[in-house]
Amino acid sequence: MAAVSLNNVVKKFGTMSVVHGASLEVADGEFVVFVGPSGCGKSTLLRMIAGLEDISAGEIVIGGRVVNDVEPAERGIAMVFQSYALYPHMTVEQNLSFGLRMNGNDKADTQRRVSRAADILRISELMHRRPRQLSGGQRQRVAIGRAIVRNPQVFLFDEPLSNLDAELRVQMRVEIARLHKELGVTMIYVTHDQTEAMTLADKIVVLRAGNIEQIGRPLDLYDDPNNQFVAGFVGSPRMNFMAGTVVENSSSVVTVKLANQGGALLRKPLGGPLPAIGAAVVLGVRPEHFGLAGRGDSDITVKVDVAEHLGSTSYVYANAGGGEELVIEREESRHEASLDRMTVSLRATHTYLFDSAGLRLR
Repeated sequence: MAAVSLNNVVKKFGTMSVVHGASLEVADGEFVVFVGPSGCGKSTLLRMIAGLEDISAGEIVIGGRVVNDVEPAERGIAMVFQSYALYPHMTVEQNLSFGLRMNGNDKADTQRRVSRAADILRISELMHRRPRQLSGGQRQRVAIGRAIVRNPQVFLFDEPLSNLDAELRVQMRVEIARLHKELGVTMIYVTHDQTEAMTLADKIVVLRAGNIEQIGRPLDLYDDPNNQFVAGFVGSPRMNFMAGTVVENSSSVVTVKLANQGGALLRKPLGGPLPAIGAAVVLGVRPEHFGLAGRGDSDITVKVDVAEHLGSTSYVYANAGGGEELVIEREESRHEASLDRMTVSLRATHTYLFDSAGLRLR
């Protein structure tokens, strides 16, 4: 096992910079997930840690050793890719042992490592099958097993579940979480899937346009985002945003007038500097934080477009006017979710306020 440090790492392709001075500490045995929209630099960052991409500036340290100029095979890492990359003409056992055999590893030790990986991943009964005889989930287990047999200090995963269907993704998430718990090895995982990030990570790194926006534990990012981007990206369904204007600011309280909710007012306490009267702000509300009418600090009425009933929970997709679309979560409320219009309440303590630049007002 090993800790991983990134110190002001930069990546440029020609004159175009795609990673802008990323700094990060991954503790020994920690499970860290890189998450962000397509093109944000998360896979490039992972490939630089693996040594598959040269860094343009900065320093990468694995297990206390600077590895900027160290070959990938010498870094003590193993990588699992989006594509399974299995040899189609080999059996599962041969796929698992191939890398060790090519490196001249002792036959007995190779067999021991392969058997251990097969037991961990519960694929012992598949050892004599070829990849074409396996399901997608089984192939991904073999790909992970090929990494396990190397006894790496660090596991790197580049969107390993994106080719699987929804049910298999759930199963494999559980398998990877169990694998981390059993092995206790440092893991760095790239995904754009919110559920994967929230359920797997000890720590999430949110990236946008080559910059690290925020680092923290999953629920810390969910409950305490630093800016509107993180607030909207972490969580599924995403946070709702409503345009507003500050109409009063006094005694550590701002009063916000919501532009598209019939002039509804919400008084929100803030601990920091108060925005000026007339300043444009954005109010954020999680779907589960809309309350019953009359039970909050302010009520708004919305037009119901679609209601999804998922058993004990319903999601109401509503139009608040001015092009604002809201998602409202309701538990055991099928009747209310079937209405054409509905009134919900906002509680100031369960809302977030952002300035015109998207920064959180606290």
